[in-house]
Order: sequence, then structure tokens, then C-alpha cells
Amino acid sequence: MKNEPWQGDACSLVDAFRAGDISPREALDATLEAVDSSDLNAFSHIDPDAARASADASDVSLPFGGVPIAIKELEPVAGWPYTYASLVFRDDTSAFDSTMVTRLRGAGGVLFGQTTASEFGFINCTNTKLHGTTRNPWDRSRTPGGSSGGSAAAVAGGIAPIASGGDGGGSIRIPAGFTGLFGLKSTFGRIPKGPFTHQPPLTVVTGCLSRSVRDTARWFDVCNGFDQRDNLSLPRVEGWEADLDSFDLAGKRAVISIDLGSAFVDPVQTAMLVERAERLIDLAGMQRVDIVVKLPEGGTEWSLTNLVGLAGLLGDRYPACVADLTFEVQFVMAMAVERFSLWTAGAAEVFRIFANEAMAEVFDQVDFIFAASNPDVAFAAAGPLATTVGGVDLIAEYGIERALSNNGALTIPANLTGNPAVSIPSGTVDGLPVGLQVIGRHHEEQLLLAIARIAEREFPWPLVAPTAHPTGS
Repeated sequence: MKNEPWQGDACSLVDAFRAGDISPREALDATLEAVDSSDLNAFSHIDPDAARASADASDVSLPFGGVPIAIKELEPVAGWPYTYASLVFRDDTSAFDSTMVTRLRGAGGVLFGQTTASEFGFINCTNTKLHGTTRNPWDRSRTPGGSSGGSAAAVAGGIAPIASGGDGGGSIRIPAGFTGLFGLKSTFGRIPKGPFTHQPPLTVVTGCLSRSVRDTARWFDVCNGFDQRDNLSLPRVEGWEADLDSFDLAGKRAVISIDLGSAFVDPVQTAMLVERAERLIDLAGMQRVDIVVKLPEGGTEWSLTNLVGLAGLLGDRYPACVADLTFEVQFVMAMAVERFSLWTAGAAEVFRIFANEAMAEVFDQVDFIFAASNPDVAFAAAGPLATTVGGVDLIAEYGIERALSNNGALTIPANLTGNPAVSIPSGTVDGLPVGLQVIGRHHEEQLLLAIARIAEREFPWPLVAPTAHPTGS
């Protein structure tokens, strides 16, 4: 294993360091070589000299001591490019580390490179004018999703054992589902977003793309907890990894609603996920509850409210910078300019209130919602965004806005309401991964991890894509 990147999870790599089976420098060098030889286009920046110095000084007694960690390019790292994956900010660098990055460094992580993302994190496909097309290691003609597509490709592609991600509308769960990884979107505020925290529109959380449940638990052990620079961050919770197998789910109530009552999901995937959800409910001793779930489809409202932040970021560069933006960002910006007013902003906020009420009414009756992570398997790597599901042309049937918003219709609800949700690898359709999403009550992420541990034990998934490397090795 000294000559190739680690193919196990991050926790087992730390164990190997402590046992003397491999050194942090050997693991890093193999990772850097894999980046150079990869055809996935998962990285936008590499910092080898600083990473080697960090690896050489590693304290392997720390939680991530010596582990090569990749960081999504939308996450600030001091001295690294801070471009928002956009040509508009191609020359910018960050003057500071985010709070999460600071905590990862303190836990011994070796930060070696920056992974590609969709422009401003807006779509579920990682294909930008700045960095080109990032590819799915399961099938290089397909997307790894977005916006954390580079992180997903790097981890599932056998390059990095773990990588950071962010989820403002599904950007951890969507790529996790497309690439066969585990992804947790936490309760809003669980990991602080500072410094210089942008609070509205209260949908974005940070976390990781990982190969195992315990890796994600360890990440949250390291990164969660209140920080003064994020006044909406939550108090620290201990024992994420240590308590993984200590939760009793017997008697908990669960509903299976693969489409959440508003999305269009491939029928083949639906049947498979219903069967997997039923098995997990049975194995955990939970009670299945049959209620109607109909969470409102809010892609347009989500886009409009998130575009307020983008407008502030672009400032007086817009509209002169239009030619530098990807088509999808051009489209949503044009839509916002045409439609946005005090009244549409007010209507979007009213929608958020009713979306929260709809979610709360469901959780008055159940403890968990089982759904799909994505409407279908991964679509073409360079796009366009999927508008056909299960052979149905959604544009022809429902119009372009509804067709495009279906890409995030399964994941956006939990962002609008702040609920935690996970994507659990749950088999394949036509050789491509499928994710089962489980949404939980606020502040109950550890119960979602407990469900995922059952799935991991009973239905183990490959830690990296079978075709992770070009040679198939």
C-alpha cells in the first residue's frame, strides 16, 4: 500500500499509521502521485510542499493525524485560490482558514489539495468554465454530481480517503448518491461557517464526503461545536464516533416516501429503494407508518433566495461579467433580475414558512423519512442537467423550470428547514450507484448515523468505485 493511495477509510489509515504499517509521508506521496495520474479532473489546486511539511510533522495520536484531506474549493484555505469555481474570481486567494479547516488542521489532517465544485455551488453537476468537467469514477461519461463533485470523485476514485463538502441544496447528498459514498447533511449550525460568516439564506451546512460512517462521525467529533464568529452555530456534542453503536432505534416511527410527494423519481430506482428501506426499518426494529408526505417543491424559491447572496458577491461586476458565468448561473441570474422584487422576496420567505410547517407536520407523526437521494442515476458529465427521468421528458410534460428544479427536489426540503439528512449507498442501477436518503429530526444526526451503521453492516458497499483507476486496478 506504500506505492498507491489508501483504498480503505480514513480511520483505518490512522490505525495503519499508529501500527507503523505506513507513514504519513508515504501515504501523502502516493496520494499526490494519484492526483497527477488521475483522469477525473477532481482537483483545482495542489499544495504539495506545505502538505509534505505537514505530513512529516504529523502526530498520529490525533484523530486525523497524518491523513491526506482534500478541501472543496468553495471552502476558504489561507493562501489557496478562493475563486468560487468561477472565472469572475479567477485571481483571488483566501487570506484565512475557515473554522472547519482550522479544526481539521488541529486534529492532524494533512491538507494537500482543493477539489473542484460547480460555480458558486449552484448546480448538481461539476462542470465550469474555470476548471472544465469533473468525472464520475464509476463511469467517466457521467457526472459525480455537485456542487461537491470534485470531493466525491476524489474519494470514490481512490485518491483521497476523505474530503470536505458543503450542502446548501443537496451538495453533499447528491454527489454521495451518484458516487456510492456516505454523506451527512447536518442540522443547520452544527459545524460553524465562520469567520466572516454569511448567514442568509440559512440553508448551507458543511461536512464531508466519506467512505464509511465512522469517518463521518470522526469528522463531526473534530469539527462540530459553537464558534463566536457564527452566532447561529450550535453547542458542541461529544461522542459521535464512540457512541455509533449505542443507540436503540426500536419502536422509532418511519415513513417511506421515495419522492417526498413532489419529485419525479425513476420507477426502477424507486422499487429498489423501497425494498432497502423496508429491510432497514425491519432490521432496526422500527415501526413503519403509512402517512401522506407531500413536501412542497421549492426549487424556484430556493434559487431566488440564494441569489441574494450571489448578487452581493458579484456586486458591480454584474452584468459585465455575464460572459464568464456558466450557462446555468446566467439562466438563474437572468431569472432573478427579471422577477426579483420586494414582493417576490416576501413570497419566497412565506414559502419557507409553509415548507417548515409541512416538514414539522410530518415529524409530528414520524421520526424518520426514507426517500431517494437523487431522481435517477448520474447523468452526463458535462451536462446538461437531467430533465428526463424514467424515460419521461419533464420539459415536455411540466415545463423547463419544473424539469430543472427536479434535480434538487429531493434534497432542497431539508436545506430549507434545517433538518439533518444522510445519503446511504444502496446498490446500483445499470452499474451506477444509488443513494437512499434518510431525513431526521433537528439535532438527531446521531440517530441517522445509527441507521447508516446498520446499512453498512448488513449491506456493505465498495469503499471506492470498482473502476476508480483507469487500469481498473
